Amino acid sequence: MIILFGLAGSGKGTQGKILSEIFGWRWLSVGEAIRQTGGYEDIINQGGLIPDEDVIRIMDKQILKAEEEGFDVILDGYPRDVDQAKYIAEHMADKIDGAIILEVPKEELYDRLALRGRDDDKEKSSIDRRFEVFESNINLILPILESKNIPVERVDGVGKIEEVTARAVEVVKKLNPDATEQTTDVNGGEIEKSYGE
Repeated sequence: MIILFGLAGSGKGTQGKILSEIFGWRWLSVGEAIRQTGGYEDIINQGGLIPDEDVIRIMDKQILKAEEEGFDVILDGYPRDVDQAKYIAEHMADKIDGAIILEVPKEELYDRLALRGRDDDKEKSSIDRRFEVFESNINLILPILESKNIPVERVDGVGKIEEVTARAVEVVKKLNPDATEQTTDVNGGEIEKSYGE
């Protein structure tokens, strides 16, 4: 299992999907899982946070399902805070190969988010708040993971999507030497190649 971290616009959703395709793994996005579960639309629309116990329950179910179906997992956007990180560290440390942080300078992220055009990407103050929350959380999450000897690697997220993917693939292989590429052809049209979350 690989955990993928990155600021909004860093491309972690895109890279998560591509890496899962390359290695034949299951990409599990906390946002997608919550949307599929349903019942949280009001909280999301009001900019609220889903309770940790609900997120943990939803992701536990998704991870277990993937494992039962024989898939390794790339986690995207989970854990998001200290309580979720503590839960993962306590219950899944032996399953986690490592964490990858996609690093992109903020000035480039502003440009990417402007191009993306989502409503929550239009105001710089709103974006800055999201950056601050992420940075505050990641600075608390990483020591929790590292306390369980879960390695953390940083990948340069600047450049063409394919260039970033190539760097990330090498890091995945370093974290999980058993990882084997199922395909290098990710241009089949199924993967949206854009700078998302």
